[in-house]
Amino acid sequence: MDIQIGRGKTARRAYGIDEIALVPGLRTLDPVLADTHWTIGSIDREIPIIASAMDGVVDVDMAVHLSQLGALGVLNLEGIQTRYADPNPILDRIASVGNDGFVTLMQELYAEPVKAELITQRVQEIKQQGGIAAVSATPIGAMKYGETVAKAGADLFFIQATVVSTAHLSPEAVTPLDLANFCLEMPIPVILGNCVTYEVALNLMKAGAAAVLVGIGPGAACTSRGVLGVGIPQATAIADCAAARDDYHRDTGNYVPIIADGGLITGGDICKCIACGADGVMIGSPFARAKEAPGRGYHWGMATPSPILPRGTRIKVGNTGTLEQILRGPAQLDDGTHNLLGALKTSMGTLGAKNIKEMQQVEVVIAPSLLTEGKVYQKAQQLGMGK
Repeated sequence: MDIQIGRGKTARRAYGIDEIALVPGLRTLDPVLADTHWTIGSIDREIPIIASAMDGVVDVDMAVHLSQLGALGVLNLEGIQTRYADPNPILDRIASVGNDGFVTLMQELYAEPVKAELITQRVQEIKQQGGIAAVSATPIGAMKYGETVAKAGADLFFIQATVVSTAHLSPEAVTPLDLANFCLEMPIPVILGNCVTYEVALNLMKAGAAAVLVGIGPGAACTSRGVLGVGIPQATAIADCAAARDDYHRDTGNYVPIIADGGLITGGDICKCIACGADGVMIGSPFARAKEAPGRGYHWGMATPSPILPRGTRIKVGNTGTLEQILRGPAQLDDGTHNLLGALKTSMGTLGAKNIKEMQQVEVVIAPSLLTEGKVYQKAQQLGMGK
């Protein structure tokens, strides 16, 4: 139902993940029976969780370790790993600078050119250790480095920007990336994003996307919603784009997974995204907290070092455990940020969902008091859900 903002403007109510709750059905099942497998491109994974292509989250070692644990990590091809042969001193500088000097330092460090030979080297380092080589670039970066990525033997190519669409207007002197042609010519699956609407998601699928990323501005380190005023809360955005997926599948027989990207901190957040229609999720800050993460306890977004209009900041997330504890447990924290796979399986068992497709069909209610009802003591004592 549309809401009238004023005489000349109406708006549709949109919902965020924190405003909804999942409703148990008529049956339950033992969590060990819950099947969380999903497929992206031709790659099957046990865990429908992807680590974001952010420099504080994924490096070569993290990509390999995530692959070994049954998940997936995406390496940023326009970040520190491909600008510097030895990224460690650079990451140390980012971690040690004060808040006042952070933006200018980032702009300085990211002014170093991306080197094609380092792209090849990083992809090969991941592959040589048995990892899945998933990489990410902006549309401009894809134009520059797509051939390099293909020759290096990468497994998946993510094209990511704040908003990606098939109808992009550019100055006469600039030739925009033809997404459909790029997807057709690349010898590996291409994942496109980000978007938040039915129409754009459908157009990206028609262009040949192997999967579509959904989310604008909800990330922990992202400030796009404040700087640009752009975005749709995740629950509504996921549901709209999932509807496009289902319609496209019905019309063509081609199933294109929807990936909820950004703003997800706990296992409950992941469960609710899948219930809204997502096939998998992409998360950054939860993995940035791993002891193995390259960010030294810090997390920042891909648009943070923009020389013109930074749309991100550096947040301190600390180190709360190993990557395995965060992903598969055993949990050492009581706030839902450890054992994300266990949380998903237990939620599916509670809801009676045997697989991801059934999880997408569970009942959802609007519940603005879900995270606060009865939690007075937790909030007062900064425990559990009150942290």
